[in-house]
Amino acid sequence: MSVAAIKRWLCCCAGFSLWIFPLPLHAAVFGPQSYLSALAKAKPGTVIQLGPGTYHGGLPIIGLKGTPDRPIVIEATDPARPPRFLAHPGRHTVSIVDASYVRIRNLVLDGQGLPVDAVRAEKHSRHAHHITLEGLHIIGHGIDQGIVGIATRCPAWGWVIRRNVIARAGTGMYLGNSDGSAPFFAGIIEHNLIYDTLGYNLQIKHQHTRPVDLEAPSGPQMTIIRHNVFSKFGNGTNGRNARPNLLVGHFPGEGSGADDHYAIYGNFFYANPAEALFQGEGNVALYANLFVNPYGDAVHIQPHNDVPRNIWLFNNTVVAKGAGIELRGAAGDYLRLLRGNILFSSEYGVSELHAGNLVGAFTRAGENLIDPFASPGRLDLKPKFVRASKGWTVFAAPAAFPQADLDFDGRTFQQGDMGAYSSADSPRAWSPRIAPKP
Repeated sequence: MSVAAIKRWLCCCAGFSLWIFPLPLHAAVFGPQSYLSALAKAKPGTVIQLGPGTYHGGLPIIGLKGTPDRPIVIEATDPARPPRFLAHPGRHTVSIVDASYVRIRNLVLDGQGLPVDAVRAEKHSRHAHHITLEGLHIIGHGIDQGIVGIATRCPAWGWVIRRNVIARAGTGMYLGNSDGSAPFFAGIIEHNLIYDTLGYNLQIKHQHTRPVDLEAPSGPQMTIIRHNVFSKFGNGTNGRNARPNLLVGHFPGEGSGADDHYAIYGNFFYANPAEALFQGEGNVALYANLFVNPYGDAVHIQPHNDVPRNIWLFNNTVVAKGAGIELRGAAGDYLRLLRGNILFSSEYGVSELHAGNLVGAFTRAGENLIDPFASPGRLDLKPKFVRASKGWTVFAAPAAFPQADLDFDGRTFQQGDMGAYSSADSPRAWSPRIAPKP
């Protein structure tokens, strides 16, 4: 795939920066007894502010349609005292059907151990697009691995899932259907904390076709996953039900969506006793991420429901007791770039054969990185040899991918830098920990 083609994908994604919608100058405040009637009457530009309290009626987002410049907004009046929505048997708490341009912000969704999802775009919905979920705190949804914090079961595009915390759910986010019939695409998933799930922290399902729908965007799209924290340090399922922290499936093999890509960068992946931290197929660019697994493997590029097609791996830092980057299947057919990575692992896998990476044994990570075996909060994966290493390999990351010139902390890479941190003489902006990345 040419650089020019990749740049065209980015042009399609440029509108993401405009998704912080302007809001009206007035909004009405509602409580647990009055909000449902206001919700049923919502029109483009309506802002429903919810006061503190306990809400039992769920949040039915049924047929609500805002516009790009006048979204419908449902939010806490005071984010410091967020409304608490309690789950109810037999219904998902936030139920989305045939909705578009809706923003939901700063709520607590408590599943109370019931077998229902916190947020679901329902399977019988024709579509759900340009939905923003921001500042949600999702708890109490861990009774079973099939219970999900945020799920889409219909065609969904243009979603922004930002600054949410999902704790100990069955699955953190499950976007798409298991049969590939509900594509999730052209979305941004950023600055979320998902930890101690039974199954996936996040899975985006494979997809066979795109909807024949005049509202759906045409041309290549990009789904961006950035600056999230994915941890399965505790509570994960073992055996045949074990799952990676993050799995991304393939896009359609032909027709609309075939040239879509994932850009996955600036994330902190920590711990998985039973599976890899990341698994992917299709078209994936993976860069400026931190992968730390004191128990096993870090990155698997492998066939799942289809095969890897175009894979770029650059400027990641990996410390794994198992395999660092494992390339499975016909790697020569799909690998476009594997350079500038720092890999300390017990099993090097195919990646050891590729020049331009710093590869070493797991036990020697401490000789090269400042504090790679510390617990999150004290963990420090910056190289000790910053200046000494510069120039031993000359590598410039592809300029076509978003923010590919920036390191894990958002600083500009210097030419020849290895791993996820720039060699600029400056302290870390954020110490990797099990907390939202600012």
